[in-house]
Amino acid sequence: MNTNLPQFNAEHYKETTRQQWDTAAEAWYRWAPLLSRWLGEATNTMLDMSEIGRGDRVLDVAAGAGEQSLVAARRVGVNGHVLATDISTHILSFAEQSAKLAGLKNITTRVIDGENLHTLDAKPFNAVISRVGLIYFPDQIKALNGMMQQLKVGGKVAAMVYSTADKNAFFSIPVSIIRRRANLPAPLSGQPGPFSLGAEGTLEDLFCRAGLKQIEVRRINAPVRLESAAECLQFEQESFGALHQMISGMSTTEQDETWDEIEDALAQFVVDGQFVGPCEMLVAAGTKE
Repeated sequence: MNTNLPQFNAEHYKETTRQQWDTAAEAWYRWAPLLSRWLGEATNTMLDMSEIGRGDRVLDVAAGAGEQSLVAARRVGVNGHVLATDISTHILSFAEQSAKLAGLKNITTRVIDGENLHTLDAKPFNAVISRVGLIYFPDQIKALNGMMQQLKVGGKVAAMVYSTADKNAFFSIPVSIIRRRANLPAPLSGQPGPFSLGAEGTLEDLFCRAGLKQIEVRRINAPVRLESAAECLQFEQESFGALHQMISGMSTTEQDETWDEIEDALAQFVVDGQFVGPCEMLVAAGTKE
């Protein structure tokens, strides 16, 4: 047995991830209108499946800049409450700013690692949601167990994730091009990532292993609609910090050539003068009994 194989370091990964979200925070805030258009249907499906209603308490895990937190806050109304949590202090400051500008006083924020929700001292919640967050947790079972711990009996956990790489070419193509050009090895065993829960049955199995019941999974077609391939590239350059980490070992010239190749590859998704990037989301919900 070869004991010299590289090992996935979860703590190093989480610190790098926190730095990436801190750096990209302003971009996620600025691109909020795109997120609303792109992920709006899937977000509403997630909230529907979690059965969020007026007066409910909602925990939003890995909330980012909080676009979906605002949607949930409007659903629960003035007598409800949304607690938006994230590992990044900086990105939560934009969630607070968005809530203030929207006149929503029923949102608060808390900086916390999504795998350490057991340390959260709060009244039980009616629902816990996580939009495109669970895929990035090294210990996804621990994260789900923490979510369940914060729930009332009968409450629901709902999560949105990407399906498989072939269904999400707007993202998987740039990743594959960078990986090839930078001669990067395959992801390490146990390493989380955007498509880590996309395979058939994987998300449902994870919810089941965490002890959730009455599990339901839905597929949502969510194409990324932008003016051009160049605009999609701009969005990914500004918002997807992992791409910059992957490309960091290249020279400036090599990086420029890589971005050019990505834009050329994304151009295949321009339809009638508009970019329509393939994207499929999975939304799962389960009940704490």
